[in-house]
Amino acid sequence: MKNNPMARPDHVFHAGERAVQDRAGVPAEWRLRAARAIQATLPAQHQAFFESLPLLFAGLRDMQGRPWATICPLPSRPQATPTRLTMRTRPVLAEPLGLDLRAGSKAAVLGLDFATRRRNRMNGVVTAAAVDVLSIDVEQSFGNCPKYIRTRDLPLTPGPLPPAEGVRLALGDAAARRIITSADTFFIATYAKDGADVSHRGGWPGVLRQNANGSLSFPDYAGNRFYNTLGNIEISGRAGLFIPDFTSGEAILLTGKAGIDWSPARAAEYEQAERIVEIYPEDVWHARHALPRDAFADALNW
Repeated sequence: MKNNPMARPDHVFHAGERAVQDRAGVPAEWRLRAARAIQATLPAQHQAFFESLPLLFAGLRDMQGRPWATICPLPSRPQATPTRLTMRTRPVLAEPLGLDLRAGSKAAVLGLDFATRRRNRMNGVVTAAAVDVLSIDVEQSFGNCPKYIRTRDLPLTPGPLPPAEGVRLALGDAAARRIITSADTFFIATYAKDGADVSHRGGWPGVLRQNANGSLSFPDYAGNRFYNTLGNIEISGRAGLFIPDFTSGEAILLTGKAGIDWSPARAAEYEQAERIVEIYPEDVWHARHALPRDAFADALNW
């Protein structure tokens, strides 16, 4: 999507999003309502929500232009204004992945409260990224419904948590298989020419499947019909995943080529799925201490 204060669907939604909306049969009146729901600033409720969270999920590109989904621990309260979100944080594995944090690079942020299942998204452009500060100017702000978000009590670890440690591995590695096959929640980062996006995906354990051809696949269910993720894939043909293990604090981070399978036969493999998204991983990382579980304990004292 790209920002437009007039909220015209043909301006708010880029060509890839419109193409997916066309194929999915989204009516014109729905597109108009959807376009009006996307704002160019953070409303007060979104500001307060982002400031209340102990971590945020992020979508960024690396210096090769590949999308990565990662997590940003927040040891102190972030600051939000109508036009900017500033966090004292460093995205997990920012250096090993070579994430592009230069001023002017596109970035996406997802705030999610697992207790209430509330989530808001903010897409924008990096204005500053010092060692421990990440500042993003707002280009788009919008909320999402709580569908497919699993309510969970995240484990709390007292005391300081070691910094995240990352190692590159093969998709068939035992650690990767264990985390991927048991996942009921993951996050997907995509991009198009006009910006970045990061989104939540969820279901039951096994929602993310490893296929014999080396790909990963997951169902796409009915949602807000913005088709931000699918529209970006339509244009760029790429995506990145952040797959957490909420019990151990580990995560798998990967990036690769992506595509959409519209075959009804494939969609029928999952109950209520409308289509299938496939990822062909090219770079896979295993991160220890990826989830800053002690941050949730700190958040209780904010």
